[in-house]
Amino acid sequence: MFKKILIANRGEIALRIIRAAKELSIKTVAVYSEIDRDSLHVRFADESVCIGPAAAQESYLNIPRVIAACEITGADAVHPGYGFLAENAKFAEICEEHLVKFIGPSLEAIKRMGHKAEAIKIAKKAGVPVIPGCDEITSDRQAQKVADKIGYPVIIKASAGGGGKGMRIVREEENLVPSLLLAKREAEAAFSNSHIYLEKYIVKPRHVEIQLLADNFGNMIHLGERDCSIQFRHQKLLEESPSGAVDAKLRKKMGEMALKIAKQARYTNVGTVEFLLDENGNFYFIEMNTRIQVEHPVTEAVTGTDLVKEQIRLAAGEKLKYHQKDIPFWGHAIECRINAVDPFNGFSPSSGKITHFYMAGGPGVRIDSYVYAGYEVPSFYDPLIAKIIVHAPSREEAISRMERTLEECVIENIATTIPLHLKIMRDEDFKQNKVDTHFLEEKEW
Repeated sequence: MFKKILIANRGEIALRIIRAAKELSIKTVAVYSEIDRDSLHVRFADESVCIGPAAAQESYLNIPRVIAACEITGADAVHPGYGFLAENAKFAEICEEHLVKFIGPSLEAIKRMGHKAEAIKIAKKAGVPVIPGCDEITSDRQAQKVADKIGYPVIIKASAGGGGKGMRIVREEENLVPSLLLAKREAEAAFSNSHIYLEKYIVKPRHVEIQLLADNFGNMIHLGERDCSIQFRHQKLLEESPSGAVDAKLRKKMGEMALKIAKQARYTNVGTVEFLLDENGNFYFIEMNTRIQVEHPVTEAVTGTDLVKEQIRLAAGEKLKYHQKDIPFWGHAIECRINAVDPFNGFSPSSGKITHFYMAGGPGVRIDSYVYAGYEVPSFYDPLIAKIIVHAPSREEAISRMERTLEECVIENIATTIPLHLKIMRDEDFKQNKVDTHFLEEKEW
């Protein structure tokens, strides 16, 4: 087992990793930017190292500085969390060169599955359904031919990234070429890679993902699904497990398909295979995330598994201690992402000092957060400041519990997504499980 882990991240995920490491009796090192000096992950880690100014490119994304912090502190492993360097193959390679264990999949798996077009080829080879389209667009003419063949609407996606960057929906032929240009520019700006691909656009799908665990000895299991359909501009806002659109038979089938992809990719550690599920129960592979997910707590709640501890154990070379038959699926869990944005003003960022901060508790309630009263929310990073996770025997009870929890929470002097989540909890369509990826777009509020 590792003696000391450096956490190459910030915010709530850095705290989450610190807690898991402490329970495994592993020392931790926090890295932080100058503006994050007062962040809780710095306070609760055993050691901390400042790695640069506020801008992520000069701190959390600066590989030489992160590696230098590993060498200074004697860390024998690095946990990248999510975002920043979590799916950066170059970072994993440099960690390997410096004899620092990267807590995640192998360098080869990150390369294979981190490039969406390559991941789609692997899924096809594994016999997993994929959305009709083209692996990579090399010219406007080629794109026009593909779009004519599969039919409009189509969607353009960046090969090297996610989170809605470099993504454009094209409903009519005359908008295709201008959209290709915009998607390439946005992909280059976000990922330093302008490669794009094109797919058939599935109308009103649900976004359902399968959580995997895999060791270095060929053992693999899945931990069921998460429904991530409630999104704004392709950014997830609320996640549930299990999905209201997935029964035991479909869960088994999707799980088996996810494992086929992982085996084809020779994948190890924790990973998530993402699918689009249409109204007829057909599902299509869209990508694989080679890291821990923001929404991992809902899977932890319904299966009783600590995914971050499992990441660490698997990276240390331990065998998977579970078989598929050992995984229980009990109750229903919901996670609401509390972002420092104004949801009724175009999700505009809301930075500033939090004057009052209170997160509710009670049975079946978990709060993952790194902020406190007096904390200054910076404008340089992702706006996620807290996650509220509830677990209850049924979906109906989980919704009621989440509504009660949201009502009790107090965050003053900045705008957050709490009022939006309350509206969702009280919405009749949501209560009746009538959701898809366009749910928020169609609500007048």
